[in-house]
Amino acid sequence: MITKLLILPLFFAVTFTGNKQQNSMAAADHSGTLKITFINTVKGEPIQLNTGNYTNPFAEVYSISKFKYYISDVTLSSSGINFRQQESYHLIDENNSASLSFSFSLTTNTYQSISFLLGVDSIKNVSGAQTGDLDPLNDMFWTWNSGYIMAKMEGKSLQSKVVNNKVEFHIGGFSGTHNVLKKLQFNFSANQILQIKKDGLSEIIIQADFDTWWQNPNDIRIAETPICSVPGALAKKIADNYSNMFTIKNVINH
Repeated sequence: MITKLLILPLFFAVTFTGNKQQNSMAAADHSGTLKITFINTVKGEPIQLNTGNYTNPFAEVYSISKFKYYISDVTLSSSGINFRQQESYHLIDENNSASLSFSFSLTTNTYQSISFLLGVDSIKNVSGAQTGDLDPLNDMFWTWNSGYIMAKMEGKSLQSKVVNNKVEFHIGGFSGTHNVLKKLQFNFSANQILQIKKDGLSEIIIQADFDTWWQNPNDIRIAETPICSVPGALAKKIADNYSNMFTIKNVINH
């Protein structure tokens, strides 16, 4: 009798473990691919580095030679359940077309929203030398005290009175009152629901409009502040503006 009592729990333990492994394998087998693509624009028109001339809300004409920003902690939500891409740090660089899209596997499901951090979290800012998109050689890092440049724009404008009419916004700061990190969330509209199908490919197309950098809630005039190259109050104001630059343009399910 004692032997039977010992064998019975063991049987259930093995059966439960086996079912758990099968469920895990089934979940792993039921996945598709999500591609996220960024289109960088000015007033809805694709950015033309070096050659395009643009006018901000204050009638100041400028060009853009560099435009980069970090996207991290990419998370998809479905009925209160979140799927977070592991180690998701992506440098979106308008001068590198390959950087404008990235893909990863996602469990089959219908998702209602996407969120991401605009910038690089505080832990990575103080964790020593990084690699890949976080490599300091990408020219998006200051020092261990100041951390990463979360977003960068460089260009020229006749309204700038600095040497060579430079316009340079290097926006960073990961702690205290001048923290520029922005956690953004976007709900998909009724006709843009993300549906990940087994072995399928879905794509989210996100537009980033640089024109938002100049205004709402803060007026940024080139004639007054053509350069921002350190964390501080000005960087925070510009970050408060550019946190509004993203919109979901399309969701495509295959």
